[in-house]
Amino acid sequence: MKFTKMHGAGNDYIYVNCMECKIDNPSSLAIKLSDRHKGIGSDGLVLIQPSKVAHFYMRMFNSDGSEGAMCGNAIRCVAKYVYDNRLTDKLKLNIETKSGIKHLKLFPDKKGKIDSVEVDMGIAYLKRKEIPMVYDNSNRDETYINKPLVVDGKKYNVTCVSMGNPHCVIFMNDKDNKSNLMQSLDRLDLDNIGPDFERHSYFPDRINTEFVEIIDRSTLKMRVYERGSGETMACGTGACATVVAAVLNGICERHSEVSVILRGGTLKITYLYDGRVIMKGEAVHVFDTEISI
Repeated sequence: MKFTKMHGAGNDYIYVNCMECKIDNPSSLAIKLSDRHKGIGSDGLVLIQPSKVAHFYMRMFNSDGSEGAMCGNAIRCVAKYVYDNRLTDKLKLNIETKSGIKHLKLFPDKKGKIDSVEVDMGIAYLKRKEIPMVYDNSNRDETYINKPLVVDGKKYNVTCVSMGNPHCVIFMNDKDNKSNLMQSLDRLDLDNIGPDFERHSYFPDRINTEFVEIIDRSTLKMRVYERGSGETMACGTGACATVVAAVLNGICERHSEVSVILRGGTLKITYLYDGRVIMKGEAVHVFDTEISI
């Protein structure tokens, strides 16, 4: 199988061109190839497939084999892949995902290769039924903004947002959150804290969790524990959800670009007045090769 290794802000995936071929059992293949000791090593597997409603279709599988609905860092790399490999000559692309069609703008460097991509990530969803959270008829349309969540016996104040996949955002400057975490963002033990959030009973489809330090009104620093992958170097949808949560909590301004600093790089996020979220960031080619499967 021929493949390409790429990353967006350190969020690395294995990319396979499936325009004229089919990959059997992509879930089990993702588990095998993502192993960083016995496989290629990645946060998951991305298949680039034909689409009947867009230019291309992106399917992504986490390192545990579960299929994700959307990945902001991966979709930027898909755009780079299809342009650099001459599958398209368009600098504006529509890419189908399990969470809908996303609209992208590609920015080539002086050599004609794509080095950054802007993605219209669509509407941020805030209702319990949309995220999804556990709900009944009385609270299905409620939002969960700066509300308490008890995790492992400790109360955190959280904001929940869906960007096509579910996110739970925790601002570390909050006095209750600060007293519970008792550490700086860089020293947080996400391997122990993250699973308790991911599999919390409030989230039937599990949850991605962002821990956020406020630098100023246009700069946030974030670490993320992703469902199905654990801590990753970056999460595009997580950065988007974080900025939405920051605006809703009065930390950042709407319709103003915010820099989100992740362990693998920085993403630029804007939460527009109409509810859409725009993300811009790098897309980096690492290598091309093949493997026997």
